[in-house]
Amino acid sequence: MMSDYAVETINDGLNEFNVEFHGPKESLYEGGVWKIRVELPDAYPYKSPSIGFVNKIFHPNVDELSGSVCLDVINQSWSPMFDLLNVFEVFLPQLLLYPNASDPLNGDAASLMMKDKKLYDQKVKEYCERYAKKENISNSTAEESGDEEDISEEESGSSDDEIPGRADP
Repeated sequence: MMSDYAVETINDGLNEFNVEFHGPKESLYEGGVWKIRVELPDAYPYKSPSIGFVNKIFHPNVDELSGSVCLDVINQSWSPMFDLLNVFEVFLPQLLLYPNASDPLNGDAASLMMKDKKLYDQKVKEYCERYAKKENISNSTAEESGDEEDISEEESGSSDDEIPGRADP
């Protein structure tokens, strides 16, 4: 896997690392670059890895704040026959190509996707431009989380008004 992907270990261990992931071709996410955090449990490959986006992505099946991924094949139907190449070459590209708005982790993205596909597409592309560039994943994790907190605080008020159909808290 190391030869096909840019991999950065965390704390010099083999169980936690970041992988550079590029959005699939011919998708709304094409051209985007994300840092994916991978944590392998002690029982890997018999137990599934924990996968999460470090930089922001607008997608119904990815939690915007934590980056957690809602993907049945990773969370529920994992098999030791799968490996990390399956995750990065099949599962994540399929997730981005075919979002499932009926089983969301990001209710705002799911609602927008179902109610106004054109505005949803625009928002996905906007997030790719803003958060999914090579320079976004080149910063250290500490710098990134500080930047993201500042950005999300500034945007949280305005983005609520921009998304039609947002549920009242």
